[in-house]
Amino acid sequence: MTLTRGSYGQENAMSTVFLTAEWQRLVMLNFPIERQALQRYAPRGTEIDAWEGTSFISLVAFRFLNTRVRGLAIPFHRDFEEINLRFYVRSRGPEGWRRGVVFIREVVPKQAIASIARWLYNENYVACPTRSTVTDPSLETVGRAEYHWKHDGAWLSIGARFSGDASLPKNGSQEKFITEHYWGYSAQRDGGTVEYQVEHPQWKVWTASDTTLIGDLTGFCGSELALVLASPPSSAFVASGSPVIVRKGQRIDDRVAI
Repeated sequence: MTLTRGSYGQENAMSTVFLTAEWQRLVMLNFPIERQALQRYAPRGTEIDAWEGTSFISLVAFRFLNTRVRGLAIPFHRDFEEINLRFYVRSRGPEGWRRGVVFIREVVPKQAIASIARWLYNENYVACPTRSTVTDPSLETVGRAEYHWKHDGAWLSIGARFSGDASLPKNGSQEKFITEHYWGYSAQRDGGTVEYQVEHPQWKVWTASDTTLIGDLTGFCGSELALVLASPPSSAFVASGSPVIVRKGQRIDDRVAI
């Protein structure tokens, strides 16, 4: 299997693998949002990335499988669901622009996983009960992917139906823009920024139909963002997923976005 590495070069080859896993059947609902609404979440050294002049926020849910941290499988913490709210940024690296994601909120069912992510990356993880139902399409049936999480005592859910064969996104498409961000950025408590690389092959996607987003998201992400998510998404698809490598983060305090 060939993983997408970008142009990280020797710096990447020497970096440490922090986590390996499989991300499978990612439901991705994508919403246009005013750039100004995201500025306060953008870590130092990054700028909001855009597709055809429009910035986006995405609610994403998927299965996190066969998880290993620094090569070790943690009992009862290998397979679980993750739901996250993200947006897209870019930062100048030695080879040019690095396109990545910033997470506003991330949900997993295991407190230990949330605690490790908060401690190492200062990511906005919370531990909540989750469940999912995923079936792939066949010649006779439509595929279905539904993810649920319980926040503040109420169940929320995201889902989509999909059919046919998955295909690679077309160059220049919104699907390609959303899926082709191979870096993560997180603001640190002291005002600095940590950057980490996420390696995986280019994902195939299904165009989603009959998408659902159920529940009051105000407590989950705040009233301003919940209002954005209450509108119909500009695109919705299910990404096939793949094995992934998450590399150890590095601070980028000496870099400034242009």
